[in-house]
Amino acid sequence: MHTALPPIRTEPLRTACSACNLRELCLPLGLSSADMEKLDGLISTRRTVPRGESLFRANEPFHALYAVRTGFFKTCLSAEDGRVQVTGFQMAGELLGLDGIGSGNHTVDAQALEDSSVCVLPFSDLENLAREFGALQMQLHKIMSREIVRDHGVMMLLGSMRAEERVAAFLLNLTQRLQARGYSANEVVLRMTREEIGSYLGLKLETVSRTFSRFQDDGILDVKQRQITVKSPEALQRLVSTAAC
Repeated sequence: MHTALPPIRTEPLRTACSACNLRELCLPLGLSSADMEKLDGLISTRRTVPRGESLFRANEPFHALYAVRTGFFKTCLSAEDGRVQVTGFQMAGELLGLDGIGSGNHTVDAQALEDSSVCVLPFSDLENLAREFGALQMQLHKIMSREIVRDHGVMMLLGSMRAEERVAAFLLNLTQRLQARGYSANEVVLRMTREEIGSYLGLKLETVSRTFSRFQDDGILDVKQRQITVKSPEALQRLVSTAAC
């Protein structure tokens, strides 16, 4: 049985969606100015979540979606025998909480990997607003579809790829997402541990560490603890392309 969550600091939202530098990655993508104003009125609070704390936990009632504004999260499932399976890593511009829409309860834990902040979108209000204008409803559908596609990608990773191919696909996906946010596609600071990467990819910690070392020996990466320099993204892409054939 879970202990009660520590209080998460809630503060007024100082930056509206219309002025946010993540608006082209997040829910407001493609909305008109008039529709953006309506969405601004819906999102009234932001929560800060300290590193290691949970935004929500499995089996808690679902009330809202959360747009990651700063920081990094992981989502995970906990089995009755105590094992934990990482199901995803979420960064700025991505939504958390979609898991709770179907059943009305969250199915995963969402934990901050660093000090983070999220914009709170009360789901009942969001649904009502989506009925008023189709662009928001379409964007919600696109986000849900993207999550389904991502789940299928993880299934392919776990079902058909060798360890090197899984790690290569993970690094390519991570660098592409960071590049879309204006960060370097070659210099990456991993917010997650090797063990968490292994849990997500279905690999043992030792296998992940060994694969990073092999990539460094082959001149594909330069690895300094959590600082990763991708020296040959083409080599990573070849590994993934070979696996897809």
